[in-house]
Amino acid sequence: MRTIEHWIGGAATRAGSTRTAPVWNPATGQQQAEVLLAEPSDIDLAVSAAAKAFESWSQTSLTKRTKVLFAFRELVSRHARQLAEIIADEHGKVVSDALGEVQRGLEVVEFACGIPHLLKGDFSDQVSTGVDVYGFREPLGVVAGITPFNFPVMVPMWMHPVAIACGNTFVLKPSERDPSASQLVASLWAEAGLPDGVFTVVNGDKAAVDALLDHPDVAAVSFVGSTPIAKYIHQRASANGKRVQALGGAKNHAVVLPDADLDFASDHLVAAAMGSAGERCMAVSAAVAVGTGADQLVETVAAKAAAVRVGPGRDEASEMGPVVTAAARDRITGYIDAGERQGATLAVDGRGLVVPGHEDGFFVGPTVLDHVTTEMDVYRDEIFGPVLSVVRADDVDQAIALINQNPYGNGTAIFTGSGEAARRFQRGVHVGMIGINVPIPVPMAYYSFGGWKDSLFGQSHVHGPEGIAFYTRAKVVTARWPRVDHPIAASYHFPTTT
Repeated sequence: MRTIEHWIGGAATRAGSTRTAPVWNPATGQQQAEVLLAEPSDIDLAVSAAAKAFESWSQTSLTKRTKVLFAFRELVSRHARQLAEIIADEHGKVVSDALGEVQRGLEVVEFACGIPHLLKGDFSDQVSTGVDVYGFREPLGVVAGITPFNFPVMVPMWMHPVAIACGNTFVLKPSERDPSASQLVASLWAEAGLPDGVFTVVNGDKAAVDALLDHPDVAAVSFVGSTPIAKYIHQRASANGKRVQALGGAKNHAVVLPDADLDFASDHLVAAAMGSAGERCMAVSAAVAVGTGADQLVETVAAKAAAVRVGPGRDEASEMGPVVTAAARDRITGYIDAGERQGATLAVDGRGLVVPGHEDGFFVGPTVLDHVTTEMDVYRDEIFGPVLSVVRADDVDQAIALINQNPYGNGTAIFTGSGEAARRFQRGVHVGMIGINVPIPVPMAYYSFGGWKDSLFGQSHVHGPEGIAFYTRAKVVTARWPRVDHPIAASYHFPTTT
């Protein structure tokens, strides 16, 4: 059995770990590896190596940092297919989807390659007689990322390229469900010339997470995952005096107005709900059918959902793969059971799907539930599976009100041909990311990603300008160089400008 190790001090290592967890192939249902689970002593070793590396990396010139980033960008691009296949084997998503994940991660690396421009400070000349004021930003120290299983390359890349470019050292705790991609990324950083200890990977479970949250030498923590864990991360890390950005769960709505192009909207609804088997924090899980066209929309969506080709991620014919574990499969089918029991109409039922040749795989077929109400579990909870719930609304204002009553505020979309309705929608919804005829409005890397309400704990979104601010802190210098032949008298009153 292959054992997936940690990456500490520039090399793969078992450190002091003795516990392991299984890593499955979701398409076959078979265990393919085991991953070491870090103990607090392993976290201490990793953070100590990162703290030592920070002493020199934080003083490394912007030119040298940028050269490493450009080299890393080229290596990730060259190994994109390999990374995508690792993701497909451990997460289950199809290779083409995994390649898209790698590409979106690369966009953040490319953004970070511009770090000399992004870290330019401010200068104010002659604010008082003979006095100048200037400001600049410095790195924090050792920072940590705790990332989810659903994007094992992209989500960590929302964090570590920006943190490292700013002069920090980074400790990554990836999901133990699909950890292998992080090992390859670590080796690519090393090949790019990143000094040992600047990028570290420690695999683990709650024991490793708590050790990072409590460690006195960890200055900041970035997290993406479910809302209950995001809230826990935020509270515990904040109590220990750390900066925290913790992105939680979602219940993303897509509103379809009667004037929308039905074929276009239904294509995008199905792709946004069923892509990656719905295991995306930006997946559309609730469609709001507005007005008289609701029945036709459901009929069209159901036909297209039923036609989605489900199979193993390595099969190029597959449009949707399995979910990540057997437990995830059972939880998702349990929600479908509850929806039916609570009165929803099953337009498409994905329970019991068997893929020939992969009978033991963790498959759930595309599912569409109609006549869903806001009291049902399938609407209230984040299912994280290929399940689309359809709710009805009379008009766009009622749709906006419905979205705003939901505790999540990650992403939302509207399909319409009306600029007035779209503008009313974008100004009215209490959500961090909005798509207009775009179902999954993940912004480009030079904007920041993040939601509102129970989808975010802490003030900072990830990557983009807010990522730079999160991983640095400001210094302001007030300087005077008096002439030797022109002494300036000291004063006991509060300093003022003259």
